[in-house]
Amino acid sequence: MAHVRKVKNGWRFEIARNGIRQSRTFKTKGAGDAWASAQEAEILAVKRGAIPRKTFAEALVRYRDEISVGKRGGGFEAKRIEALIRDYPKLVGRELSTVDGLHLAEWRDARLKVVTKGSVQRDINLLSNVFTIARDEWKWCRDSPFRGFRSPGENPPRMRVIKPGEIRRILRHLGHRVGARPVTKSAEVALAFLISLRTGMRAGEILSLTPDRIDAYRRVARVPHKTEHLTGRPREVPLSRHALRLLRMFLPAGIAAAGAKSRAPFAWTVTSASLDALFRKARDQLLIHDLHFHDARADALTRFARKVDVMQLARISGHKDLRILMEHYYRVTPAEIAERLDSPRP
Repeated sequence: MAHVRKVKNGWRFEIARNGIRQSRTFKTKGAGDAWASAQEAEILAVKRGAIPRKTFAEALVRYRDEISVGKRGGGFEAKRIEALIRDYPKLVGRELSTVDGLHLAEWRDARLKVVTKGSVQRDINLLSNVFTIARDEWKWCRDSPFRGFRSPGENPPRMRVIKPGEIRRILRHLGHRVGARPVTKSAEVALAFLISLRTGMRAGEILSLTPDRIDAYRRVARVPHKTEHLTGRPREVPLSRHALRLLRMFLPAGIAAAGAKSRAPFAWTVTSASLDALFRKARDQLLIHDLHFHDARADALTRFARKVDVMQLARISGHKDLRILMEHYYRVTPAEIAERLDSPRP
């Protein structure tokens, strides 16, 4: 039986069984009774062997090796798991069935002191899925401690708008030449930035472009996306005529524009990490404040919003949640909207 006592904020429940001690405070006694019963049942199930004695770290390693490996971007997810195991040995060393909301709340509050809310939220999404898989597929626990867990939420949406003069300065600084193939990695970064401005594609999607991914006749580019392992097909990005002109250098001479100097299609040599580093370096040297490569995607989608409806815009961007599209990528200031309210209708 759990030991119950009245405290200032509600009811404090404490259980001690088979050497395992857990405690938690609830606003209502009924909620505490339900929690205590579930915890004691889980402890007894572990003792009977119905639930194996697995640590949180073992669950993370199995998730990394079996689930993350099948995802696009699984390498980044694996690094986050390895960092958690390295930086929080006390938490991950606990038996999975004994991890509760209090342990995770301590971890959350510690993480918030060193990283942003958005980073912690992404970690929470990952760990919550680990517990879901461990519960539903591996039968390593009976419940997820993330039920009712208070999340910090995402970072405030960025509203940074790129100025035309900033675009010209960055392209010039990186060595971009109109119509010419990049001959340096900096020039490749400039080309990628320009493609993002014309298509709304992410940096990783742009660096994945190869001749077989570009359909010049249909004017679409096929790019991988994070849920492709579920849908089984890539995302198709429609291309304007200007965007297609930029992408023709990726195509063989027979498909590219007439008069092409080389029959071999262009191929990227810059990596994602180098692209980010070179772009930041150019931005800082030009003393341009608070500009990210990803802002080019928002700039493109904001311009596209003037030409297509919201459903078409979502197809271009690949968003299924229109709230994300509106809050994070549609960057029109209230002053600009006010000015349009007084403009004559076309």
